[in-house]
Parts: sequence; structure tokens; C-alpha cells
Amino acid sequence: MKILTVVGARPQFIKCAPVSRELRKEHEEILVHTGQHYDREMSDLFFEELKIPRPDHNLGIGSGTHGRQTGAMLAGIEEVILAEEPDLLLVYGDTNSTLAGALAAAKLHVPVAHVEAGLRSFDRRMPEEINRVLTDHISDLLLCPTETAVENLRREGITAGVHLTGDVMVDALLEHAEVARASPVLADLGLDHYRLATVHRAENTDDPARLAAIMRALGDLGDVVLPCHPRTEKMLKNAGLYEEAKRRIRLIPPVGYLEMLALEAGAKQILTDSGGVQKEAYVLGVPCITMRETTEWVETVEDGWNVLVGSDYDAIVGAARTFAPERERSDVFGKGEAARAIAAVIGQMGE
Repeated sequence: MKILTVVGARPQFIKCAPVSRELRKEHEEILVHTGQHYDREMSDLFFEELKIPRPDHNLGIGSGTHGRQTGAMLAGIEEVILAEEPDLLLVYGDTNSTLAGALAAAKLHVPVAHVEAGLRSFDRRMPEEINRVLTDHISDLLLCPTETAVENLRREGITAGVHLTGDVMVDALLEHAEVARASPVLADLGLDHYRLATVHRAENTDDPARLAAIMRALGDLGDVVLPCHPRTEKMLKNAGLYEEAKRRIRLIPPVGYLEMLALEAGAKQILTDSGGVQKEAYVLGVPCITMRETTEWVETVEDGWNVLVGSDYDAIVGAARTFAPERERSDVFGKGEAARAIAAVIGQMGE
């Protein structure tokens, strides 16, 4: 089969790496990078560390409003589909790149496969939730990471083409965990007993009051390291919060995948608004405090390794000081064999 894979943001690069390796054993893969993440630390470094083949097409879309960005991606991906004439288009996750790829293919009657299908936060205020729902409803293969995801689709009337494959981020984490732990990043930064934080969701960064409450809480904890997303740094400066945050929180530049895994594995606790980091924290066995009101990774909360606190100062600080998991983790996200399962399902489609 000729498979057109669309990626654009760093979580998708991580998911793509193990799947691409499996697909290329039997099929031709054409890789399209929309350019949604374009800084070296947010894009090129991930391709190098994860040994992902260089993109066959880089659309260079960059940042912008949701409508402008998605529209530009839709037009660019449509041109690539017409030129390449693929048998299948593969998308990952819940970004604007995901939705644009799925829409372009569906309108040109090219089958769509969606990795991480069925995730739901049930919060339509999140653009990612809109992207997930729309992509699932126009996909032909729905490749689900968990039983919960399969059930979510069933409740929406989607049963055809649904497959439980496990989570490809577990594949990537298990493959790279040993190398990541050998990273010198902790020694280079002089880190020992610390909390790791990430903040990048629009619901937090675009609201000055929420952003101020989060930064005040992180600052008052006193031992927080925060790899600062370029967009977060921009919004901190726009809100007049950057200098104070820099004084009270250990702000560092964005890091690559291996360094991030090392920082996560070495932390005593993780505070985040990222979906992927919640899941990595769970797999690594690090308690997680999620600075959102909802999560698509409900299993991490149900198993008692993740707690939702929103942007409330007291809730963040209180959880950081008292939250401790009380039971063992499960293998709810699979055992690191998702990429092979996904490749097998796609291969059956081509038979």
C-alpha cells in the first residue's frame, strides 16, 4: 500500500516513530510535515532523536489562528494527496494537522486511519476535543489506545473499523527509556529533588488570570523546573509575568524527547496541562497533577496516579503537597506492541 502520513506537532512525531518503522517493512510511506511545530527544539530535534525519516513534504504552515492554520493545512494536504494518490491517509492525535489531514482525505475519497481514536475529555471548549470528534466520525480505521476509547466510540454509534491496538507512546517510551535515563541533563542542570512542570494549553496560557495563578502556585512550591514552550514564554511576557516567573521558577528552554523522558523519570512529581505528559508520568510511575478541569486520559485518574486541579492556586499547591498514589498501576495502555498491531490492521485493509 501507499500510505500518506500527516504529522505536525511534537507529540505526533513521537507516535509516528514506531509506527513508521513498522509500516515501512511492508508498505510505501509518504511523510507530510505540516509545520505546525517548526522550531528546532520542537521539530527537527525529535526527528533526529527518534530516527524518523525526513519528511517527503514540508508544508511550512507555522502558527496562526485555528481557522487560518487549519485552512492552510487543508489546502496544502489536498495538493499532496492529488500528487501522490495514496491508498490510505494516516493521522495521529488531536491537533489541527490531524483534522486537516482527515478532512482533505475524506473529501477526496481516500480512506482515513486515526491513531488515538476514541479519546474524549467531554469538554467542547477545547479545540483538541473538536478535532478528535470530527476526525473519528470521518475515519475508516479507528485505532484505539484503550478499552475506554473503544467504548466512547460505541456510545457515539461508531463500531465499524474500530480496533483496540494499545498506545504507541508506550512503545516509544519503552524503547527509549534506558537511553533517556543515561542522559546527562539532570547533572547538567544540577537537579536532584525537584518537581517538573509543563504549561502550554491555550486554556491556561491565553487567560492571564489562569496563567498568573498557575505561575504563582509553581513559584510558591519552590522546587519547580519548567521547560518553557515558546508560546508560553510569549504569553508570560505579554501578561507581564515573565520576569517574576523566571525569578521564582527554574525556567529552561524546550528540551528534546530523550531529555524530557529523563526529566520526567527523575522528578518526584509532575505538574502539567499536557495530555502526553500525563500518560508518560503514569507509565514511568511518577505522581501527576494535571492543571486542567478535564482529561482525555481518564484511566490515569481512575487508577489514582493523576489528579485534576484546574488553575486554582490552592488546589495546585494543596495537591502538590499532599497527593500520593495509593495503589499499583496497570498496563491499561498496553505493553509496547501497539505499532505492530496498527501495522497489522492497516495491512489487512490492503489485502
